[in-house]
Amino acid sequence: MNQKNRREFLKISSKLIGALALFGNGINLLNAQGGNQMTQTHHIPTRPLGKSGLKVSAIGLGCMGMSANHGEPRDKKEMIKLLHKAVDLGYTFFDTAEVYGPHTNEELLGEALKGYKDKIIINTKFGFYYPFGKQQLDSSRKSIMRAVDGSLKRLQRDCIDLYTQHRVDIDTPIEEVAETMKDLVKMGKIKAWALGEAGVKTIQRAHKVFAPVAMQSQYSMAFRDLEKNGIMDTCEKLGITIVAYSPLDRGFLGGDFTKDTKFHPTLDFRASMPRYTKEAMEANQSVIEFIKKVAQSKSINGKPATIAQVSLAWILSNKSFVVPIPETTKIHRLEENLNASLLHFSFNELEEINKELSKIVIIGDRYAPGSDAANSVGL
Repeated sequence: MNQKNRREFLKISSKLIGALALFGNGINLLNAQGGNQMTQTHHIPTRPLGKSGLKVSAIGLGCMGMSANHGEPRDKKEMIKLLHKAVDLGYTFFDTAEVYGPHTNEELLGEALKGYKDKIIINTKFGFYYPFGKQQLDSSRKSIMRAVDGSLKRLQRDCIDLYTQHRVDIDTPIEEVAETMKDLVKMGKIKAWALGEAGVKTIQRAHKVFAPVAMQSQYSMAFRDLEKNGIMDTCEKLGITIVAYSPLDRGFLGGDFTKDTKFHPTLDFRASMPRYTKEAMEANQSVIEFIKKVAQSKSINGKPATIAQVSLAWILSNKSFVVPIPETTKIHRLEENLNASLLHFSFNELEEINKELSKIVIIGDRYAPGSDAANSVGL
């Protein structure tokens, strides 16, 4: 081999060795971070929030139970770790409210997610209070202006991505609320706004003044009122995204609740809900058994689908403009829930599932009849 050829050989060999080393590092990096995790992140679909231009992971994360209403508040350090893991897995949509705590849930998200401001969308809510243990709704302009500044401070943000009226305040016309939302957008304090548990007429009136991009309401395989009361159709017609809270029916559609499941009598509001009495949970095992049968015929990444995954996948397959936001305080549930986005049902499968669901009678109202909570939905 002459000197020239020898130099060329060494040059090519050097590049090849470097490429192999880089390739090897790539494999090591993939293994170190978890091959399944990397694949999971890559495949997470997104859905738009109305016509706002904002896009979120097709499955979001409800954060309330980390701080309030589902028993003792969880350990802050553990919840920060969970929120970081959620971002790593690919969640980009996080739901909170000023009333959760109150304030402590927003503070948790502010601290945990301050380093991810350009990667995630946070939804927080206003206008819902519990002074002296009594529900109060206040969406007056003065109240909103005070609330938005408080939320911005606690979330450690200059602008709130999505700002939701927690419940409709009948003492403040929705047109006035819409005008205030328009002003907040102009001021750069929020990017878009949404309604919470509003009725058809309220949605239509708000849309004429300043269109909400989303409407948050309860929706699951065990609670399908939106399909019957015109709200689903109205939102689809107006291009409004449905943000589905309690898509696992406050944990029941995880499949672990039985008639013997107990809730903290004062710190967990499920203890006061008719849907979660001993009798109701025993009777409603019928829907769990049905979903379990559906799950037996489905798999995700080679593993049998879970009841929770089927419940979430049903929502995603049923309507393309619905974003479920299941809650969890357990890291292993984050991936389980998110993997539901990999499960799909055909039109014929959905038709058959919905036919069977319509035959199942769900026992127990979601709120106690005549309670403040029951009287503040669908307005």
